[in-house]
Amino acid sequence: MQKYISLFFLGLICLTACESKEVPRDVIPEQQMISLLTDLHLTDGALYVVPQMPDSLYKYGRAKYDAVFKKHHTTDAEFKKSFKYYSTHPDQVQDMYVKIDAIIKAKIDSTNKASRTPLKPVQ
Repeated sequence: MQKYISLFFLGLICLTACESKEVPRDVIPEQQMISLLTDLHLTDGALYVVPQMPDSLYKYGRAKYDAVFKKHHTTDAEFKKSFKYYSTHPDQVQDMYVKIDAIIKAKIDSTNKASRTPLKPVQ
């Protein structure tokens, strides 16, 4: 009897240890999620610097977020479901945010470089 109990728990351990790395079909793929999260964070930043009046964030912000979702051919519900999936995989999310951070830093650097470059006079 003890042998069967040991085999049962050994099998249970093997099944739980063999977690699939494959993303479910209804979850946004990682590269697309990185691009979507980057755009969402840039939208957050853009809305943060705009003076806020009552209901202005909801009135104007919602349209900006909807435009981001439309650009990425997804919906708010699909994003929430995908974000919930990725939040159960913290190592993967951390890797994604390293890439997002690099993308945003590159955009900041290119903006700073462009603003420092003197304009040539037109002749």
